[in-house]
Amino acid sequence: MAFEEQRQLLVARGWIQAVAIVMIFGFAVLGMLAYRTYTGEPPIPARVSDAAGHVLFTKADILAGQGIFLSNGLMEYGSVFGHGAYLGPDFTADYLHRAALAVQESYGGESSDRAKSQTIADFKTNRYDAATGTLTYTPAQARAFEQLCGYYGNFFGEPTTKYGLRPGAIRSPEEIRQLTAFFSWSAWAASALRPGQQYSYTNNWPPEPLVDNHATADAIVWSVLSLIALLGGIGLLLAAFGRWNFLGWHGREQQTVSFRPPNQVFLTPAQRACGWFFLVMGLLFLLQTLVGGASQHYRADIANFFGIDLARLLPFNIARTWHVQLAIFWVSTSYLAAGIFLAPMVAGREPRGQNLLAYALLGALAIVVFGSLIGEYAGIEGWLRNNWAWLGNQGFEYLDLGRLWQILLTIGLFFWVTILFRGLRGRLTNEHMGNMPWLFFFSALSIPAFYGVGLLAHPAAHFTTTDFWRFWVVHLWVEDFLELFTTIMVAYIFVLLGVVQERVALTMIYLDIVLYSAGGVIGTMHHLYFSGEPSIHMALGAFFSAAEVIPLTLLTLEAWSFLQLGAEQGTRSKIPFPHYWAVMFLASVGFWNFLGAGVFGFLINLPIVSYYEIGTALTPNHGHAAFMGVYGMLSVGLALFCLRYIIPEERWSDRAAKISFWSLNLGLAWMVFATLFPLGILQLYHSIAYGYYDARTLKFISNPSNSLIEWLRFPGDVVFILGGALPVLYLCWLGVRYMRTQVTAEEPKEILFTELASTSGER
Repeated sequence: MAFEEQRQLLVARGWIQAVAIVMIFGFAVLGMLAYRTYTGEPPIPARVSDAAGHVLFTKADILAGQGIFLSNGLMEYGSVFGHGAYLGPDFTADYLHRAALAVQESYGGESSDRAKSQTIADFKTNRYDAATGTLTYTPAQARAFEQLCGYYGNFFGEPTTKYGLRPGAIRSPEEIRQLTAFFSWSAWAASALRPGQQYSYTNNWPPEPLVDNHATADAIVWSVLSLIALLGGIGLLLAAFGRWNFLGWHGREQQTVSFRPPNQVFLTPAQRACGWFFLVMGLLFLLQTLVGGASQHYRADIANFFGIDLARLLPFNIARTWHVQLAIFWVSTSYLAAGIFLAPMVAGREPRGQNLLAYALLGALAIVVFGSLIGEYAGIEGWLRNNWAWLGNQGFEYLDLGRLWQILLTIGLFFWVTILFRGLRGRLTNEHMGNMPWLFFFSALSIPAFYGVGLLAHPAAHFTTTDFWRFWVVHLWVEDFLELFTTIMVAYIFVLLGVVQERVALTMIYLDIVLYSAGGVIGTMHHLYFSGEPSIHMALGAFFSAAEVIPLTLLTLEAWSFLQLGAEQGTRSKIPFPHYWAVMFLASVGFWNFLGAGVFGFLINLPIVSYYEIGTALTPNHGHAAFMGVYGMLSVGLALFCLRYIIPEERWSDRAAKISFWSLNLGLAWMVFATLFPLGILQLYHSIAYGYYDARTLKFISNPSNSLIEWLRFPGDVVFILGGALPVLYLCWLGVRYMRTQVTAEEPKEILFTELASTSGER
């Protein structure tokens, strides 16, 4: 073995060892936190009684109420423990505030100091007896429970659509009592002192002065330490990259790029099949933007959708359920297609029948997507009765689809990995397991593996436990392993187009894996500060999530250098660079990752900010900028890269790609800076100044000032949909309508596939 090969192998082994150590550490900590979740979650009492021993409700009632909350899609309307949607109230905070007012009134009202102190004592004293499984309410708390059964009966039984729900959403007195029991239990966990501590099971969330809930020392101290970690980490990273050249960035100006024109690249049958994947992607993307616009309109005018009572046909909770699920579906469709398209580029060949497997996957995907959407509508409307959790909607935000569809989707993703392995197998047998082909395969395998973890979140299980496993999907699957697959795919595109040497790309990938594993894995806990977890989840989640700001932005430098090299190449060779707009989308990923996931995400991840902010408009501000800005822009960029080969040269439209790029980015920026961010700041200010409960009410959300800010978003939505989503769909349609079936006459037909590019001095 040559000296240089030995040196590179030693470097690769060093990275592999570093990755293994960091990942083992990260998941070992997660395992410990899983144990603490099960041992430290708020107890669900076997029975809740008044002082005289009369049973108000039981554990079965609480779990049944949780099922009613989920089956009616109320987590996509309001929230519990801060997690859910943003039109309705947080029902934990809502019950706690209303019950505290009722208790205070029974003791003499707000003018009485004794009434105030007794109210605090009633809610802060933990009267749960673990030996008997009995929780005892004071007489005032018991009366408040009965009053609130009546209040929620009127709220959910409202015969009109004034709240954005279907008329008479829940009418059964028994179901109302069970639902109120669930809210009451969550409010008890939010106010009663955790045994041996001076704060509640939810770390004193929500902020509620009536029961003396205030920010804990942990929330303040770990906010400060996470800021230090962020600033220190960025400083060390910039210092390292300024001092050393281990990524090979210095001197990139002298590198040249050489590419094979798309019409001279032979397409395999499976690659041509990807055109249909992208058409489905474009349709789902357009549908997602339309239901997103409808759900946003509720916040601008809840009672009138341009003269239509929309809630009778599409209540807010159904619209938002579809909006969230379709976002996952269209992005995943693009990723599946891009993986299938890149596989023969990596392997240099394609086995027979690969296209048939691809079409089978597409058919299965269509069944799951549209079956789950129909099931969610039927489940929330109450048509499925006892089968709602399996065929309809489980009701968890981001895991709304029924368990049957969730299982089928997981199986489908594993089937996709099988397709990739079948295509890559010849290349994998000749490669070290630490090289890029294997990393490409392993990152693809992680997608179904970690999506499948979501099956541990069960509608009938403890809410705190289900939230813990749910965020393995929301965070670990979306923000870590999809990002890992993203990094490897983009790096591979750069390698294939000759911009980045494979050694440099491999080093960058390992560096990103280390950063993801160091911050992202344990940083999952930043979602669970107030879900009933012990305070150690807050400490570790806040500190390690600070490292999540860095990884994907490293690729921005590669994207811009790629863009410049491509433009220079086009000038020298008189051949236009074919992937200009695809790479522009990749470059925008870096910008939105820094702003949406980095700046906006870190802002709300600070425990002291999250304490007052969780579930307000700053959360969707981060969500839109991060998900659409990173995964959405990347998905469109990957589609354009692949479609550039599928669509014949004479049918391709750079104009449509250009319009889509600027419309999507300007429309997203409009959403963020015209509405979501300013509204979030106003809501955060109101939460601190006047109370979290009040900031989450429809009265505040729909006040004239906020409604005006919501209407200011309308032009941005129009630009985003008409100028952004429609041109993407048009290009996807071109990919199917004018699919290129052969190469030009001068290209040797016996060559199955040749590399897209070669870098000067390599290969």
